[in-house]
Amino acid sequence: MTVAASTALSAGTWTIDPVHSSVGFSVRHLMVSKVRGNFETFSGAITVSDDGTPAVSADIDVASLNTGNPDRDAHVKAADFFDVEKHPTATFRSSSVRSTGDGYVLDGEFTLKGVARPISLALEFNGVSPGTGHGEVAGFEASVVLNRKDFGIDIDVPLETGGAVVGDKVTIALDIEALKLA
Repeated sequence: MTVAASTALSAGTWTIDPVHSSVGFSVRHLMVSKVRGNFETFSGAITVSDDGTPAVSADIDVASLNTGNPDRDAHVKAADFFDVEKHPTATFRSSSVRSTGDGYVLDGEFTLKGVARPISLALEFNGVSPGTGHGEVAGFEASVVLNRKDFGIDIDVPLETGGAVVGDKVTIALDIEALKLA
């Protein structure tokens, strides 16, 4: 027996389930490949008003960065990049959601390393499931390409052949499962 997912979030608060969600990123390395990683600790909520308007808030523990290489992770957490001692948390607060016909755009303010900028995430709503006995579950995928220099991460290590060790564009990819609070 299969149950089809519904296409609307009901009013109330939906909490991001970190066990079934991920916050990942990729950035060009040496101009020829990409380094990928994720943030292992994050939280957030989607609050849907009675008129159906959603508001999203999320916090990311920047020190939970994991690229699979402890030495690289330590460098990226240091002052050259994220400076997690001074800026341990990245935040997102939505301002609107717009339909694009086949998906959505989630607009809001993203703060990283103490710098707040407006961003727009391409958002796909995967529907709502009745869940497995713990309440309704909603699924989303979202992505955005950011310029790291816009957030004060402006270290440059040029290559002799041109380009840089680390690219400017960083792709953020979110796979989110949210649980409706009773």
